[in-house]
Amino acid sequence: MSRVNRRSQGESAKRVRLSPDERRLQLITLGARMLGERAIEDISVSEIAEQAGISRGLLFHYFPTKQDFHLAIVHHANAELLERVTPDPGLGIYAKLRDSIERYIDYVSENRTSYAALLRGPTSTSLELAPLVDATRDAIIGIILSEAPVHISESERPRLLLGMRGWIAFVEETTLTWLRTEAVSRDELVELLVDSLVAFAAALSPGLAEALRGEVVGG
Repeated sequence: MSRVNRRSQGESAKRVRLSPDERRLQLITLGARMLGERAIEDISVSEIAEQAGISRGLLFHYFPTKQDFHLAIVHHANAELLERVTPDPGLGIYAKLRDSIERYIDYVSENRTSYAALLRGPTSTSLELAPLVDATRDAIIGIILSEAPVHISESERPRLLLGMRGWIAFVEETTLTWLRTEAVSRDELVELLVDSLVAFAAALSPGLAEALRGEVVGG
């Protein structure tokens, strides 16, 4: 078979007819995959269009602007992160906490470039993108608290949420440093982050800390 024919067949294979929703999802998925290797501001619309087998102009039929495309990619990546960090429901609370943190570390290890860029790069100050990252922080706190086997009163909640945001900041900064240096093993990092939450809980919600400690001692 000639090179021309092979190229023509390859081009035909790329030009698969998709519904608008399928095409939009394809483009977002390609962008999210690229996000694992580079910062969001370095995502190439031309490369994405080429991989999808469409023109650059057609991509903007699905996303009015490059910023809209970036927002869709980050939203998709955040949803993927939240799905990844959701712990095994069959575990006890302490084991769930460890499982969730292990999943978090594994995810950011696979996406270290985009993780660092979203937290410390130009994206971190973007008026459009930063709120998405912030919402993900709140969602992670929600996952943790939803698994807690203790009642948290409305009067206690504001202080607890504020402290938990502080813990998230600690997790992010510690993880960023670890990604650069790997000064300790992955298991040691996980242990540090788990222990730090137990310590935070002791100051913020004694009931939650007792529940964690009780399962650690008993398990």
